[in-house]
Amino acid sequence: MKKYKRNQRIGALMKIFAEKPNYVFSYNYFSEIFNAAKSTISEDVSIVKELVSELEYGRIETISGAAGGAVFIPVMSKDEKNKILTQLCQLFSNKNRILPGGFIYLTDIFNNPGIVTSIASVISSEFSDTKIDCIITVETKGIPVAILTGQKLNVPVAVIRRNNKVTEGATVSINYVSGSSNNIQTMSLSRRSLKENAKVLIIDDFMKGGGTCKGMADMMREFNAEVVGTAVVIETKVPEKKLVDNYLSLLVMDGINERDGLIEIKPNSKLLK
Repeated sequence: MKKYKRNQRIGALMKIFAEKPNYVFSYNYFSEIFNAAKSTISEDVSIVKELVSELEYGRIETISGAAGGAVFIPVMSKDEKNKILTQLCQLFSNKNRILPGGFIYLTDIFNNPGIVTSIASVISSEFSDTKIDCIITVETKGIPVAILTGQKLNVPVAVIRRNNKVTEGATVSINYVSGSSNNIQTMSLSRRSLKENAKVLIIDDFMKGGGTCKGMADMMREFNAEVVGTAVVIETKVPEKKLVDNYLSLLVMDGINERDGLIEIKPNSKLLK
């Protein structure tokens, strides 16, 4: 079986860790791939660990013992986070996105893998030290963000539907009040989607009054699940008081000036402290 030089192993380790973050790889796994002793692999991982730290890509944690291994936990630097949020503001503030009635066209952004990957990187970085069993979102635009965040945190995603589907099997349905329109709406989740007593992270694309996020949190009580965090891509500045507390937004939208074609949006200053 082929032997690999150290620089080749280091390059391959970086690729493996980056493609599957928050996953614990055993030293035996690497030993079989590179045809090298576990002691050699341990030295390689130490080099990668130091490199990742110096480049501020995150951190690599090692697990000692016979079943030892390593896991890569991506964490963004403040400068990288600021760069991404600034770029997002530029995208979202394009005057061509303004729709009649004071709405913003967002579909193309949330369907762009590169942009959504950047959004997911920021969210996963903020919750890198939180124990999460599952990510919860509601259809539709929040799904891509939830899926890619789940990939980075190495956890599954459950999607709450606004209408029951026969392919979901038995479901739990609740009514909730929309925070923006005060209309009563319905959401449902398959009983098979989530284990009881799970720790969940709620993700949504847009928050105005917070009604949808509150509805998702209420749904979690039906599964005896614990909400350990809520993340939204954009929140509106008004109303200032939302129906949910302890949430994280990436961007804050001050308002839309249809007459002048202006969308006032800025990064959430709490993320840059």
